[in-house]
Amino acid sequence: MKNPLRIAFMGTPEFAVPSLQLLLDENYPVVLVVTAPDRPAGRGRKVQGSAVKQCAEKNGIPILQPERLKDPEFLHQLREYRINLQVVVAFRMLPEAVWALPEFGTFNLHASLLPDYRGAAPIHWAVINGENETGVTTFFIDEQIDTGHIILQDKTPVGPEETTGSLYQRLMGMGARLVLETVMQIASGNVATRPQKHLKTPKKAPKLSPDNTRLDWTGSQKEVYNKIRGLCPHPGAWTYFENGGEAERVKIFRTKIDTHSAEAPAGSLMKLEKRLLARTSDGWLEVLEMQLPGKRRMFVEDILNGLEIQKSARFL
Repeated sequence: MKNPLRIAFMGTPEFAVPSLQLLLDENYPVVLVVTAPDRPAGRGRKVQGSAVKQCAEKNGIPILQPERLKDPEFLHQLREYRINLQVVVAFRMLPEAVWALPEFGTFNLHASLLPDYRGAAPIHWAVINGENETGVTTFFIDEQIDTGHIILQDKTPVGPEETTGSLYQRLMGMGARLVLETVMQIASGNVATRPQKHLKTPKKAPKLSPDNTRLDWTGSQKEVYNKIRGLCPHPGAWTYFENGGEAERVKIFRTKIDTHSAEAPAGSLMKLEKRLLARTSDGWLEVLEMQLPGKRRMFVEDILNGLEIQKSARFL
């Protein structure tokens, strides 16, 4: 190893755990883990550590959980570990005082083929936009968000029926392998980088919100279908459901393209025996899984056993 390393790993959710574990399995010296403070989680809202913290504890690695990354005490503690490389996977935006600290730099794993899909939700937006290919990228962090020089990339196809959930799992494993390969290159002293291409209109991956996760039934059949699978399983695409009373907010998790040809306004619903069809601007989708207010996610066939669909029923 040309460059003996002392690595700080920074990450929080499940997505980051395989990257950390693979570095440990390959005996790379991760001497510190930095992760989010403990938060309430689950139905009981019990305070618990992040997935990355739990992995670090199992492997006996020291952990720092700063509330503020610019806190002088945190920066002092970080320096005490004599870190010379920082690996970031699904963590917060780092201030320059942190990312510029180590001798061999700080690199990040991003779940897209940069420069496309910079931002907080790259996996979701790749599916929502109907991409047939995406991937993972490692790059050195600089002053702006997701703009640094690219180290490595790996690509994967996106299936036409694939959900964000299945793609997330695949990219999590691909990302771990890319992190390992990046660390190997840095350790060998043979790391090569290239600047990101300048795109006039790069595809974006903004944070998901109630506004951009609501379904627009005036969109095309394909657009609505892709949005539903792109928001499955979390947070779930939502719409208002009007069925002879006050409109209620529901989530839709799974649909399939239907060839029914009847004309109807966008958002119209049609019950055909144990099937529920919803109209978009140019065609119908069969709704397969849905969550009614206060209920769990269910197959629509089961929902229809106890729910009468009015002729005026519609999604808004």
